Amino acid sequence: MNELFGTLSDSTPVRRWTLERAGTRVRVLSYGGIVQSVEVPDRDGRSADVVLGFADLDGYLTHPGPYFGALVGRYANRIAGGRFTLDGETYTLARNNWPNALHGGERGFDKYVWDAAPVEHGVRLRRVSPHGEEGFPGRLEVTATYTLDASGALRIAYEAVTDAPTVVNLTNHSYFHLGGRGAGHAGGHELRIAASRITPVDDDLIPTGEPADVTGTRFDFRTARKTGSGYDHNFVLDKGVTAAAEEVAELYDPASGRVLTVATTEPGLQLYTADHLEEPFAPGDGIALETQHFPDSPNRPAFPSTVLQPGQVYRSETVYGFSVR
Repeated sequence: MNELFGTLSDSTPVRRWTLERAGTRVRVLSYGGIVQSVEVPDRDGRSADVVLGFADLDGYLTHPGPYFGALVGRYANRIAGGRFTLDGETYTLARNNWPNALHGGERGFDKYVWDAAPVEHGVRLRRVSPHGEEGFPGRLEVTATYTLDASGALRIAYEAVTDAPTVVNLTNHSYFHLGGRGAGHAGGHELRIAASRITPVDDDLIPTGEPADVTGTRFDFRTARKTGSGYDHNFVLDKGVTAAAEEVAELYDPASGRVLTVATTEPGLQLYTADHLEEPFAPGDGIALETQHFPDSPNRPAFPSTVLQPGQVYRSETVYGFSVR
C-alpha cells in the first residue's frame, strides 16, 4: 500500500509505502529512502514504533542533520578533508562536516525523491546520481529494495552500477529505541557486536591508522552489555565482507523484551549513541547501527575497497530481525 505523504516546495510528491508481515509494520518514504517507522510487539504483544522519525514531511525537512532513517550515499561516513584520489585523479567533495565530507555531501541521497515501485512484500527505490554530483565521479545507477521476510525481518538490499570508476558506500541511518519512541534514553539497552577490533579515530572522527584490539576497552561488546553513551565509532566485524548477510549484532531492551538482530554483508558497523541529538529529541534517545565499509576508505589502501569499476555491480544487504524474550 502506498499513499501521498507530502509535497516538496517544487511540487514533487512524496509517497509513503506501508509493508506488513508477520507482526511487523514498516513505513518507507520515497524521499530519501527513509524508514519512517518500524512497529513491532513487545513481550506482552503490545506494538510500538522502535525507530525515531516524524509524523509529517516537514519534520524531515526541518531536521535533516541527524539523517533520521535515511538511505545514506554516495559515501556513508567520513572522507578526510573532503577529497580522495582515484586512478591518479583527485576529486574534491563538499566539506559538510568540517573539515571532512560526511554522508554524501550537502545534498546526499537522503535529500532526493526516489522512483518507487512495488515488489513482493516490499518496495524498490531507484535513482540515478549523475557524474559530478557532490564531486563524485561516474554516473551511478542505484537500487534499494526494502522487503519483509516471512519472519517479519526488514531486509534492505542495495545494488549500483557506474559508467566510470567511483567509490560507493551505502547504509541506512535509523535510530533504534526498542522501548518505543518517546521512552527516554536508550543507554540501558544491551548490545553485542561480533567485532574484535575498531578503527581508532582522531578528534574529527577520521581513522588514525591500523585497527586496534578492543580487549580490555570500552569498545569490547563481544559479550552483551549496556551501551551507555559516547560512541561514534566503526567496529571491524570479525566476519569481514561476505556474499550473504551474516548476523553481527544484537540489541536488547530488558524493559520491553524486544530484541533487534543485525545481519549484513558489510565489513563494518558504525555504533552511534546519538549523543548530539537536539529537539524534538534528546541526546541518547536512540542508537544507530550503521552497516557499512570503513570511514575514509578511499584514502586508506589497507581498508576493504569501496571502489566500483564499470562492468562491476555493487551489492550490499542488511537484515534487521525482530523478536522478544
